[in-house]
Amino acid sequence: MGTNGSTMLEPFEPLRQALPPIDPSTVAGSASCALPARYEAVRGARKFTRSTLTQWGLGECFDDVALVVSELVTNALRHALPADTPRETEVPVRLHLMRWTSRLVCAVRDPSNESPVERASDDFGAESGRGLFLVESFADSWGWHPLSGAISGKVVWALFRLAPAE
Repeated sequence: MGTNGSTMLEPFEPLRQALPPIDPSTVAGSASCALPARYEAVRGARKFTRSTLTQWGLGECFDDVALVVSELVTNALRHALPADTPRETEVPVRLHLMRWTSRLVCAVRDPSNESPVERASDDFGAESGRGLFLVESFADSWGWHPLSGAISGKVVWALFRLAPAE
């Protein structure tokens, strides 16, 4: 389900350009998993996030990171897939986790070229429409960029600053 390696970071060059300077050679870890076009994929994304963060010794970050991952994956499944996408097939929705010494990035790739839309809502008890508000509240920063080249779609990412190792 997951893959590691620096080659998967190439589609994220615009992401790195939008962040404070991060030397790609200092990536301490990266992992990726494909997600099916079903809402059960959110549970799989959380499980993947837990195991990856635990492996990296970042288990204490799980609650905030998992909430953001859940929202990004839900948004990709709800808003970025064509309405006629069969829900039993695989689609190009992927979760990427990348770790540097002082930063963690969660990124979700989806096939839509549409920008994510933050919905203004005064109803904070609403069950939907608050995903990007939650991402903005729990992550240190977030953004998105369109993909270029052979892969169409976009990447929506969230950055978490990590506490220095003691």
